[in-house]
Amino acid sequence: MNRIKIAPSILAADPVQLGEELRKIEDAGADYVHVDVMDGHFVPNLAYSPDIVKGLRTVSKLPFDVHLMIEEPKKYIETFVKAGADIITVHEEVTENYAEMADFIHSFGVKAGISVKPNTPIERLENDFDKFDLILIMTVEPGFGGQSYIESMNEKIRKTRALIDESGKNIELEIDGGVTVENISEAVKCGADVIVAGSTVFKADDVNAVIAEMRENAK
Repeated sequence: MNRIKIAPSILAADPVQLGEELRKIEDAGADYVHVDVMDGHFVPNLAYSPDIVKGLRTVSKLPFDVHLMIEEPKKYIETFVKAGADIITVHEEVTENYAEMADFIHSFGVKAGISVKPNTPIERLENDFDKFDLILIMTVEPGFGGQSYIESMNEKIRKTRALIDESGKNIELEIDGGVTVENISEAVKCGADVIVAGSTVFKADDVNAVIAEMRENAK
């Protein structure tokens, strides 16, 4: 397996010091910045606007992994790309034509991802999942940080890894929600290779140490 990528979620960062928080994770060796975008409809919370992303882009060179947890993602994809997104992930639950959506995202010169909520069977993606560069498995119900990892998602991660391996495509398998230094090992054994972590990273006393520990435990 390739080196595990760590994608700290700024949903858990100090909102008053977002720029400094990004500098901390970049210095600590994070691979992506995970940006949750929420509209208050698809999930019961609100977060980050294109203007915030544009501002953060000026203080970080890390790839921006933008997760659109919104009902009408197609309307906003170009706006977030212009703001600085490097990866745009949409939800299966609001996407009717996977191949068309992947092509639309790719048309802006960025990577395309697709996400499934905990109760959405991964089998729904079987036909066109290989159009995407990244598949994101939610390991908590999306909307709020600080939730506990849903252990039953490990089987979904295994199934998704098997689909990816059978396809022969270079598709990243990302998980998001409740990942800690204690449970990262099992998730990686199941096949995850991009780990979103919010509270575990940003609430730590030593960001460098916790990212290093996550990498060590993921071996």
